[in-house]
Amino acid sequence: MIRRDAGRSDAVTRIILHVFRLNGRLLAAGDRLVEDLRLTSARWQVLGAIALSDTPQSVANIARDMGLTRQAVQRTANELVANGLLEFAPNPHHERAQLVVLTKKGAAAHQAAMARQVPWANTLGAGLRDKDLATAQHVLSVLTERLETAEPRALGKVRKERRSRRYAKRRSYGQAR
Repeated sequence: MIRRDAGRSDAVTRIILHVFRLNGRLLAAGDRLVEDLRLTSARWQVLGAIALSDTPQSVANIARDMGLTRQAVQRTANELVANGLLEFAPNPHHERAQLVVLTKKGAAAHQAAMARQVPWANTLGAGLRDKDLATAQHVLSVLTERLETAEPRALGKVRKERRSRRYAKRRSYGQAR
């Protein structure tokens, strides 16, 4: 039996697959764009998150905002600190979770990367209508929001189902003896 919303499911799945492919290509293009600045897309992404934040953030907050793991952001932040682009500062709200702060060298690297990104993005978007760009941004924003709000609930539901199956298996195993 085919569900009535199979067309919608297929369309969303196609968008997801395109986003996966786009993500890989964006990371590769970003790496090439900032390679001679001794940056990678991951480093540039973390620098950008810090540069664009109104207040210093902890690694955990940066990771949460970017949808990355804390460990990945911590590793990248450590590399950037070692290269003199970031520094850690005491966090008055948390004893162990230091704040990540841009150094002058880090700010200069971020500005240099952004100076390249603007013309690159303009070239990439050439010929696309503003209306189409706004629609694409809206759709991606809605999907992101839905994933961020539904993920904890869905994950809890999956875990509960797994526990129920394990419990049922144990019970049937015990009864079969």
